[in-house]
Amino acid sequence: MDPYRLHLLRGGILSFASSLVWTAMLVYQVQVIGMTPLQLVLAGTTMEITIFLFEIPTGVVADVYSRRLSTIIGYATLGVSYLVQGLIPAFGAILAGNALWGLGYTFTSGAYDAWLADEIGAQNVGNAFLRGSQVDRVTALAGIILSAILGSAILALPVVLGGFLLVALAVLLVIVMPETGFKPKPRGERTTWHTYSSTVRDGIRVTRGQPVLMALLLITFFFGLFSEGWDRLWRAQFLRTFALEAFIPFPAIVFFAILNGAGMILGIGLAEIARRKVDMMNPAKVNRALFWLVAVMIGGLLTFAAAPGVLVGLIAYFVFTQARELTDPFLRTWTNQHIPEGSSVRATVLSLQSQAHAIGEVAGGPPVGLIGNASLRLAFAGSALFLTPALAILCRVRRYDTQTVAPVVESS
Repeated sequence: MDPYRLHLLRGGILSFASSLVWTAMLVYQVQVIGMTPLQLVLAGTTMEITIFLFEIPTGVVADVYSRRLSTIIGYATLGVSYLVQGLIPAFGAILAGNALWGLGYTFTSGAYDAWLADEIGAQNVGNAFLRGSQVDRVTALAGIILSAILGSAILALPVVLGGFLLVALAVLLVIVMPETGFKPKPRGERTTWHTYSSTVRDGIRVTRGQPVLMALLLITFFFGLFSEGWDRLWRAQFLRTFALEAFIPFPAIVFFAILNGAGMILGIGLAEIARRKVDMMNPAKVNRALFWLVAVMIGGLLTFAAAPGVLVGLIAYFVFTQARELTDPFLRTWTNQHIPEGSSVRATVLSLQSQAHAIGEVAGGPPVGLIGNASLRLAFAGSALFLTPALAILCRVRRYDTQTVAPVVESS
């Protein structure tokens, strides 16, 4: 299948399944399993420890064997992780499922972006990521609606169905996913640990040789430091701090589905504005856009922490989440622009950054969870402070982004 079209199809299915799962997942964990703020964060910490342990090895596998194979294994494992959590309503199963999720994620994180860059060219991934984010939001909206319908009856049902869909996606990729731009290591070198360690060393060398890539390691660390608190606790803030269920005449999952759906619709428009207004082939402009997006995220987090009730909390939620969603295609584009074209260690370099994110989440998650047991408001304020250094780093490396990346010209 054409790589660009497959990118959009894969993203649509993944987004649909993920929305199906995550619209219900944390409500399921709070209301069915009865997990505390600390337990919610510890589940995420388990996931991030797994990512920390396996990110580099799986990134090397993608660079040495096959980025296609790594991606397929990853989505199959993600699907199994959701099945475990949805079918066994216990804290232990949640921990096991999060460990499996972390393993599956490491197989896809660097490998998929590297596969796409190989197949369509690193200069073209920026527009592909932005267009993909629009498709993702459309299918995610459908997943949110279905999750609300199914979850209103049985909260675990969307989680289980999402798991089956991701396993099916892995099977689909076996059939239609091409790999023409990647040159694997010679067969005689594949089983040697020297090859693995050499690939890691090359990935570190490429990163150290690019000041922007080094800065990105720090930025992704601070993103990880703040993100665990938000990802695991924002629903608890609505349910417990704002006493959400006293204001709505329907199940909480329906409220969160409406919230996510509205965010998806808003995000489609904002992504289109960004695609038209920001030159994604100009690293300096990508850097500048990232700076302002991070600044808006910090403001949104602080407002959410101090919000007196549901209304202000909703405004802060939308401000923060929309800015955060837009940072993803910009960060991924900026990263790929600074990895040498045709690099054989692209997946490993991307995995180094994912590992930095995981370290940040492991370091920041438990303290925020402990604070959240006492005060969810303080937990969000602390998360905002964790993100603040990223602004200074973006300013510091701006001078390195002075050149415009030339587009790839297809021969007729």
